[in-house]
Amino acid sequence: MAEQLKHFFNEQLVRSIADELRRAYPSLRKDRFVAACMKGLTDLELIARGWHIAEVMRAFLPHPFAAAADILIASLGPEAERTGELGMAPFRYLPHVLFVQKYGLEDFDPAMRAQYELTKRFSAESSIRAFLVHYPEATYERLQTWARDDNVHVRRLVSEGTRPRLPWAPRLRAFQDDPRPVIALLELLKDDAERYVQRSVANNLNDIAKDHPDLAVSVCREWLRDASPDRTWIVRHALRSLVKKGHRGALAVLGVGAKPQVDLSGACLVPASARIGEEIRFSFELLSTGKRLQELLVDYAVHFVKANGTARAKVFKLRKIALPPSGRVELGSAISLKDMTTRRHYPGRHQIDVLINGVPYPLGAFDLRAGAEPSRGQRRSAR
Repeated sequence: MAEQLKHFFNEQLVRSIADELRRAYPSLRKDRFVAACMKGLTDLELIARGWHIAEVMRAFLPHPFAAAADILIASLGPEAERTGELGMAPFRYLPHVLFVQKYGLEDFDPAMRAQYELTKRFSAESSIRAFLVHYPEATYERLQTWARDDNVHVRRLVSEGTRPRLPWAPRLRAFQDDPRPVIALLELLKDDAERYVQRSVANNLNDIAKDHPDLAVSVCREWLRDASPDRTWIVRHALRSLVKKGHRGALAVLGVGAKPQVDLSGACLVPASARIGEEIRFSFELLSTGKRLQELLVDYAVHFVKANGTARAKVFKLRKIALPPSGRVELGSAISLKDMTTRRHYPGRHQIDVLINGVPYPLGAFDLRAGAEPSRGQRRSAR
């Protein structure tokens, strides 16, 4: 997949970017621009290709930065109308964002104008972080204004760009140490009507919870007062990491903090051993031993063996149930053992726990073996 992604920046796209820039800046030497962009481009990965094209922009666009920023803005296509998954198309503006991130740091207002327009088409969530570090007060003040903007992509930038632990970006250490300024921005967005923004708010608060769990729980508890269904969704999504860790405060906020009164029986794992690439199915039965209706959040944890032989638990969602006195329920699921970009599998004994309101109940274990050797016919076809 990564191999396919990097090829998005090919000669055809470079020529398209050149055409857009030339319409806004007729003096652009298009053929030389394209040639400079293509020099060494095929040897680079996706992000490196974006940086390479950004450096070529620097060489071919006028100085100072403010003049180049005006050209970039004038060259942009239509604003993105949809939210959510937009595919690779917006990545055409990755070089533009990187250009602003590096060369706009000494020219605040033109850089902010450029990011304001770019985020409506791609996202300035990475570049805005450089300005939060370089101009913390001025950038924060601008984000307070943008939190009330009519454009959904601009509002999302306020939340996504201030995530202390945004994936694939440098962490914002100041916000990791003291997330209260971020929480103040999230307060402005917690009732946003767009799920696109709501998801970002929840992810930001989930980031905060990793460094300040009790503070995040306190915020979520306050947010649940007279909460709309959308705000309730934000809280549940924001607390997901703490719930997986069995944080008592997070579980209590969600109404599943009571110690479960249950017996677990009939545990079944099929098969008892498997090869990498196959799957394991499990099932079990819960019997209520309590005298009242119990709200139970049931998850399960697989202790995946790592390359060094140690194990690390990964928690998966199962179900939330209301179990009456003497009530029974049979639950189960399947565990995929196929290698993925986010998880590789290694031979060894894998434990499974059921987590009920954060309390672990051992379910059993299975042995994972190396993947099957290809047959002689498969080896011939591979050649």
